[in-house]
Amino acid sequence: MRMFRSLKEKLKKLTSSLEEAVEEAVEKEPPRVPKVGLRDKAKSLLEGKVVISEGAVDDVLMELQLLLLESDVAFDVAEKICASVKERLVGTKRGIGESVHGLVEDALRQAMEEVLTIEHFDFDAFVKEHEKPVHILFVGVNGTGKTTTIAKVAKYLMDRGYSVVLAAGDTFRAGAIQQLQTHADRLGVKLIKHQEGADPAAVLYDALAYARAKHRDVVLSDTAGRMHTNVNLMEQLAKICRVAPPDLTLFVDEATAGNDAVERAKKFAATTGFDGSILTKIDADTKGGAAISIAHETEKPIIFLGTGQGYDDLVPFDAEWLLDRIFE
Repeated sequence: MRMFRSLKEKLKKLTSSLEEAVEEAVEKEPPRVPKVGLRDKAKSLLEGKVVISEGAVDDVLMELQLLLLESDVAFDVAEKICASVKERLVGTKRGIGESVHGLVEDALRQAMEEVLTIEHFDFDAFVKEHEKPVHILFVGVNGTGKTTTIAKVAKYLMDRGYSVVLAAGDTFRAGAIQQLQTHADRLGVKLIKHQEGADPAAVLYDALAYARAKHRDVVLSDTAGRMHTNVNLMEQLAKICRVAPPDLTLFVDEATAGNDAVERAKKFAATTGFDGSILTKIDADTKGGAAISIAHETEKPIIFLGTGQGYDDLVPFDAEWLLDRIFE
């Protein structure tokens, strides 16, 4: 599997380097005063254990930060991971001759899990408990798989017994309405649409009215891809939210976009706000930086990961699932 191959290989080499550094530090203390106290070191040695000192990990943690940055992990997140790894390792006791590989990998995994689980969001519980119809609005830039992701979420909901209506709110991009119509036809769901160039707020308003009249459970609304710098489209999005207020707004971007995805998510969060993210093309992501960074940088949870091209290739985000693939 290609997923996170680059990061996995680099982490494997790094844990070996850190293990060697700790072994060397056991034989020869670094020429600096360690933060681990003499009393603790003496006590540990009497117990047949050694304490991992700060000097043993500093140089390798610099390497860790560099490899995280090379893997498109945001700078602030890379710093947090390194600080967390250092805090977990320095002062750790281990048996003399005992490998530190497990300690290192556990510290890295726990540090990454910390940044991945800023906030938990139970999508299934939200849909189940919310007053119907639930209106879910999808935002993001063009070309990131937003429309296909809407179809995947529709299939996900239908598999769980919910009735779904799609709303073609992207009246700006040529072919966007037809693209969503194709997905609607394949899935057998109703699409509410107007002509190209129509007011998207009116489309979404009509979709909600239809869902209420027909007792449908969920409305999934597409919107035109936009950058935060496009004033007209951002004002249009604000109008959409006034006329057809969403119950949940999801930002969609590609995991393969790396730091670009993280920066776009931060800017969307600052200018319009959203409730969570969906990362597409996670199966093609060899670096892993966006998946590790985006939740921490936006302080919003990742809701789903797109794992392929099919309608069923969508999985609820789970930090353990992601970490298993990084460390497997």
